[in-house]
Amino acid sequence: MKYKIEKNTVQETLILPLYSRKLCSELYPNLYRDETAVRLIDQIDYDFSEAEKNSRSLMQRFGALEVAMRQNDLAFEVQAYLKNHPCAAVVNLGCGLDNTGRACDNGSCKIYNLDFPDVIALRQQLLPAGEREQNIPCDLKDPAWFDKIDASGGAVFFASGVFYYFLTEQVRELVQGMADAFPGGVLVFDAANRTAVKMIAKTWLRTAKIKDVGAYFAVSDAPQEISAWDSRLQVTSRGYMLGYNDLKDPSVSGFFRFLARVGDNGMKMQIVKIGFGGKQ
Repeated sequence: MKYKIEKNTVQETLILPLYSRKLCSELYPNLYRDETAVRLIDQIDYDFSEAEKNSRSLMQRFGALEVAMRQNDLAFEVQAYLKNHPCAAVVNLGCGLDNTGRACDNGSCKIYNLDFPDVIALRQQLLPAGEREQNIPCDLKDPAWFDKIDASGGAVFFASGVFYYFLTEQVRELVQGMADAFPGGVLVFDAANRTAVKMIAKTWLRTAKIKDVGAYFAVSDAPQEISAWDSRLQVTSRGYMLGYNDLKDPSVSGFFRFLARVGDNGMKMQIVKIGFGGKQ
């Protein structure tokens, strides 16, 4: 039985990232493979004709490469943390239908997937929680969810494409609250500079009738800018297109490698890692 998703609903917003991950798996199989996305697209009753048409465009294909690199980078950081903290909590902030937590499962960590209640309701249908896993409905901006995370063995939090929709002050409050609640934990997420965030925000800001794009979270020099928020934060960053992978795979054209350099250097597309005091 296929799960029907209606147009113009919150659940529809989860379809494009999912389709992008499927597209990445087809276009760049040596670099990225998301079996869950491939399987879920087959289980969902939805008109994918527009997404399929768009997927033929050059920029859409580069966008799929961006998605692949971002997910790989975040998974790399999660797995690096688990090497030293095998029983840690692995927490996917704004999870949608992403299965990175389970892909990083080492057999002893605890996996938490957090998102709005209607998103988690759909996730429960398509990706019911497995062993040592919880799908938690919440608003990330409300710290009530902190109490639901067992961080006794450490905690690594990751957010993919999430903080572009937060005001800078909201990200700062969340990070400071997490530093209080999870000493020794780590948060990793993707970010970009103001120019890139304006481009990302162009369509959804128009829909939401929001004018002040400058208030939304953007960062150029993460170690300097974010470290100033709180003395307990240990902040590093790496370009997310080329900071973890040289992209010299035959599936990636020279033009796309050029665009990747523009993204990392010109747009400051980066993976930010914040350690919350304590021992890393």
